[in-house]
Amino acid sequence: MTNKPDTSKACCFTGHRPERLDAPEKKVIEWLEEQIDKAIADGYTDFISGTQRGVDIWAAEIVLKKKREGKTVRLICAVPWAGVEREWEQNWKDRYYQMMNNADERHFICNYPGRKAFFERNHWMVDHSSLLIAAYTGAPGGTKETIDYAKEKGLEVRAMPRKL
Repeated sequence: MTNKPDTSKACCFTGHRPERLDAPEKKVIEWLEEQIDKAIADGYTDFISGTQRGVDIWAAEIVLKKKREGKTVRLICAVPWAGVEREWEQNWKDRYYQMMNNADERHFICNYPGRKAFFERNHWMVDHSSLLIAAYTGAPGGTKETIDYAKEKGLEVRAMPRKL
């Protein structure tokens, strides 16, 4: 853990796991890259990933790609708890470890697993951001709760169109 993100230049992500999305993975990743490019153009430099399978990891991978391309960006990983990835398929574990190893900062939000840890992680991300990029289908759950909390806190929310 190092410097606290500059909230005015920080963007966080929320979105569903791959199996809950209603758009093809390729389309979601293309949309995320467009949104990240727009955020960079708007002056955002700190990008906070919630480190979960799907949207969080895809967004983190895009941020790391932008960094390799010479953009002045930082990847901040907000991990619900240490070991969150233990039960995942190996491919997702590998991507998680790659993301974590290349992150500029890693914040472990809770010392315990479970839904409450995800909720606290989501609040931490929103509380440290001024922009939320959301890949959201309209379904109830953590993504909707994060969007609602971000709106309540006055963040700009850029949500994926329902039909990509």
